[in-house]
Amino acid sequence: MSKKENKEQTSLFEDIGKFIKKNWALLVLFFATFLAATSIVYFDANTTETIASFALDEYEIGQVADKTIYASKSLPADDYYPIAVEEGEKIIRKGFVITEEDYYKLKKIADSPVYVDYRAFCNSLLFLMLIAAFWIILFNPVLLKRRVEMKELILESVLFILVFAVSAFGDKTPFFQSPFSLPVLIPASFSAFLIAILFGQTSALFFSILLALGVLGGANFQLVPAIFTLATSVSASRIVLKIERRIDMVFASIMQAVLAVVFMVFLKVVFNGNFNDAIFVLPGVAFNGFLAGILVLGFLTPLESIMNTASVFRLMDLSDQNAPVMRKLLLTASGTYQHSMMVAQLAENACKEIGANALLARVGAYYHDIGKMENPEYFTENNIETENKHTDLSPSLSVSVIKSHIKLGIEKAHQLHLPTQIVDIIAEHHGNSVIAYFYNKAKELDENVSPADYSYSGNPPASKESAVVMLADVVEAACKSLEKPTAQRLEKFIQQLINAKIESNQLDNSALTFGELTKIKDTFVQILAAYYHGRIKYQNQRDPDAENPENSLSEISRINSKSDRTLSEGNK
Repeated sequence: MSKKENKEQTSLFEDIGKFIKKNWALLVLFFATFLAATSIVYFDANTTETIASFALDEYEIGQVADKTIYASKSLPADDYYPIAVEEGEKIIRKGFVITEEDYYKLKKIADSPVYVDYRAFCNSLLFLMLIAAFWIILFNPVLLKRRVEMKELILESVLFILVFAVSAFGDKTPFFQSPFSLPVLIPASFSAFLIAILFGQTSALFFSILLALGVLGGANFQLVPAIFTLATSVSASRIVLKIERRIDMVFASIMQAVLAVVFMVFLKVVFNGNFNDAIFVLPGVAFNGFLAGILVLGFLTPLESIMNTASVFRLMDLSDQNAPVMRKLLLTASGTYQHSMMVAQLAENACKEIGANALLARVGAYYHDIGKMENPEYFTENNIETENKHTDLSPSLSVSVIKSHIKLGIEKAHQLHLPTQIVDIIAEHHGNSVIAYFYNKAKELDENVSPADYSYSGNPPASKESAVVMLADVVEAACKSLEKPTAQRLEKFIQQLINAKIESNQLDNSALTFGELTKIKDTFVQILAAYYHGRIKYQNQRDPDAENPENSLSEISRINSKSDRTLSEGNK
């Protein structure tokens, strides 16, 4: 082997080692889930009345056998089956009539716990591998448009095993042997509701496909339960897209129950199923859909706390402006509070225009500057009447104080147990951009000063919501200093601010397109133009800093008395 080949082989092993070291937890979860599913498949094959992958009900006494079946194990006679089976014995032969003794030997083999139909087991095992491949393809950052979290994969694995087990063992009971009655047991709606609320609609849609494939494999490749699972899971994912309050889950449950009945009637018509069992199946699937939403309400609170996810209900709770941290921000840093409210309004409306998570952006904007509560006087929005604290500080010291609000904000967010997405917005809303004012001030003192020393130490935004909050933050702050803020001047100025973020590579990881940036800019212009609209100047309006305040007060009293007299005459 040449040196080049040795080097390539060594490099390959090093890459594999790095991958395993980086993703060991993910690999452990993957193999644990696959092992659990394999165990279900094994026990299913062990308890299913199949012989060589053919169901026992495909054979009957007096039928001409279409294949030859050999016994793979010896089975002694017992009280229930007083006939013995010898290993290697021909149970039935192709082209010969199946006798009563042959049939009972087939039934003895199918019912025996020591007999496993390994062909059926291997078929199901291969199908599980196919599902695993689909899982890897669907839940990658390219299609999901974000990096999948470990806690999400853990919950999905648990729910998949639950649904797969129910579909595999549910048809063992007489009531649920029909493909139309088995869906009554499958908790597909419950699983889709949970994933959609906790991790978003995209994850729920992808997971719905995996659930449908799991049911297909678990229910002996019957199409009806799989299609019903896919339909109800997708509808559940879509129904919870717009809910904002926990009470909305009750209405979502009712809607899901109705849709489940509609789907089942549709499938019965398409697959020529009779309606003899409709009195049991239709109320059953309706109850399944309704109960799913009610159970989700019970499971959500502990799961939100354990997994610390940015679910819609959690975000709505965090958006309460009467929360202690928001009240403290208002009292200690009122300028920052007002700034955060305006940034939230800008970010929320911009995210609605581009189809991003508007609620996440609004809540992230509320909390993005909570680090300023520690030293509010060092930030200009809070210095209304006091002198600038940075006047007597060197640029380097001023920058260290300004940069500290990011670190303090992250620490405060962890203390408050805020979701990871909110913490990311706090950490990324300045990216690694240069603090231009103090950098330019330092450059006046020393031409060789490094921009890195006057830059934020965070990472550029990695999500659309985080990037929108960054843009809303800089736009809201900068536009306050703009003279004569007409719509045309605002549009030109905001475009310059966005271009500056693009040129400094702050939006490279956010997945925002130029079309979306245009929509964001237009939204900002529309809101700020309305906010800064001009007002008419009233007659006899005086400057409050006029030299003769007493004259001003007497003039105001004269105008008020005149107005009162006019109103009195009008009433007469």
